[in-house]
Amino acid sequence: MVCSCTANLTDPLFLSITELTNQFRQRTLSPVELFQGVLARSELVQSRLNAFRLIDGAKTLEAARESESRWARGEPLSAIDGVAIAIKDNQAVAGQKRTAGSLALQDLPPAVDDAPHVARLREAGAILYARTNMPDLAWKAVTDSPLSGLTRNPWNPQLTPGGSSGGAAVAVATGCVPLATGSDGGGSIRIPAAFTGTYGIKPTTGRIPGINESPDITAIGPLTRSVRDAALGLAIMCRADRYDPMSAALTVPDFVAATAAGVKGLRVAVSATLGYLTIDTKTLALLDEAARMLAGAGAVVERADPPIWNIRRAYVTVCEVAFAAAAAAMKPEQMALLDPGLIETCRRGMMTSAAIERQAQLERIKLMQAFARFFGDYDLLLTPCVPIAPFAAAMNLNTPDEHLYPEWYDWTPYTWVFNAAKLPAASCPWGLDENGLPRAVQLAAAHFPGRSHFAGQRSVGGREAVSPKLALKENCSCLAASAAERWP
Repeated sequence: MVCSCTANLTDPLFLSITELTNQFRQRTLSPVELFQGVLARSELVQSRLNAFRLIDGAKTLEAARESESRWARGEPLSAIDGVAIAIKDNQAVAGQKRTAGSLALQDLPPAVDDAPHVARLREAGAILYARTNMPDLAWKAVTDSPLSGLTRNPWNPQLTPGGSSGGAAVAVATGCVPLATGSDGGGSIRIPAAFTGTYGIKPTTGRIPGINESPDITAIGPLTRSVRDAALGLAIMCRADRYDPMSAALTVPDFVAATAAGVKGLRVAVSATLGYLTIDTKTLALLDEAARMLAGAGAVVERADPPIWNIRRAYVTVCEVAFAAAAAAMKPEQMALLDPGLIETCRRGMMTSAAIERQAQLERIKLMQAFARFFGDYDLLLTPCVPIAPFAAAMNLNTPDEHLYPEWYDWTPYTWVFNAAKLPAASCPWGLDENGLPRAVQLAAAHFPGRSHFAGQRSVGGREAVSPKLALKENCSCLAASAAERWP
C-alpha cells in the first residue's frame, strides 16, 4: 500500500524557496495564499502519515499576513520571508511546549524564548507554524513517540521514515514545507532524509548556535528538497547568538554561492567500508555510480579509507550517559512515562562511571585527530549513508532484524561515526531501488568546510541523480515522488 496523494510538480507547495519568493515579489502568489495551501496539505499529511506533533495555523496566519504586507511594500526581511518552516519538537519555540516527543515532558510550561536558530528564522520572516514528530527525547533512529504516535513513510505508509527527525523529513517530502529543522546526534537528519528521498545536512557540531540545546554529539540542521534551499536556511540559522560564545567567533560563509561552485579539482576519497565495515554489492554499486559522476564533473576521485576504527562502544557510552543526564532531572513518575527502550538506555547510562565516560570522550578526540589528518589530503569523503532500505513501521520496532542489528546503532554505522567526530555530513538522494524506495549516498568533510562541502553535495544531489522516470514510477505516485525529482 502506498500513499494515494497525487504528484504535481507545478504545485506551489513543491516550489523551491527561491521560486516561492520570486512569486511573492512578482505578486503572482502571496504568503497568505501559500500558507493556506500549506495548512490544507499539512492536515492531509497528518491524517495519513502523522508527521506533526502540533499544527498552529490560527496563531501563525497573522505572521503570513504581515509577510504579505512587507512583500507588497517591497520590504521583505530576507530571502525566506513568508516561507512556512516546521520546527522539530525538541527545539524551543516561544509560546509553545518543547515536549521532544515525550510524555514525560507534556506538562512543562511553554518555552519563554526561541532557540537561537529558531529566533534567526523568525527574524527573517519565516512562518513557524508546526512542530514535527520525533521519538522520545530523540533517542533512536525511527519515529514513534509515546506522546504523538507513529510516523509513516510517504513512499509506503507501512514503512518507517527513519528518525529521529522523521516527522521533519515527511513534512518536506510531502510538500508541506520546503525546509524543516532537524537535529542529528547519530544520523537523525541523514537517516530520515535517506529514507524519504530528501536532502539532509548535519553541519559541523557548533556551526549553528545553541550551546545549551543538546549534547555535543548533536548538531542542528535543515532537511530540504534542494541543496540551495538548505544553503539558504543554513545562512540564516548559522548567524551568531550572543548567548553562545562558541559561535560568536565564526563567520558565516556564502553557502548559497558555494552551491554553484562545482566540484572541479576537488579531491574526493571514496570509502565503502570506512576501513572496518562490511558492505553488500548493491550498496557498492550505488557508491560507484556516485563516484563516477563526481569524476565526470572534474573531481579527482580515488579509493581511500580514513585511518579510523570502530568507535561504537565509546559512542554508545557517550549517548547513554547523555540520556541518563536528561532523565536524572526528572521525577520518578516522569521517568516511568519514557519509551521502554529509552528507560533501559538511561539505566545503563546511570551505571556508567565518570572514568569510563571520560575514556570514551578521549577516544572521540583521537578519532577527530585521525579524521583531521585524513582531510589534510582530501576535500570530501564519499560513503554509503544507510546500508538498508526503509523497514516496517510499528511502535517500539527499532530494528529490521534483531539478530543482524541488535540495536539501532548497528544498522546506522555510517552516520553516527561523524557525530562522534563532530564532522559535517550530508545525505544525498540517489534515485530509487528495485522496490521503488529512495536510495542515498553520504558526503562528509573536514570541520567547518568552505566551498568543497556544498559543491560536492550539489553534484551528488544533482538532477542526474534522480531521474523523472525513476521518481515518478507508478508505485511511487505520492507527493514524495515529486519531491525526489526537484533537485537543482
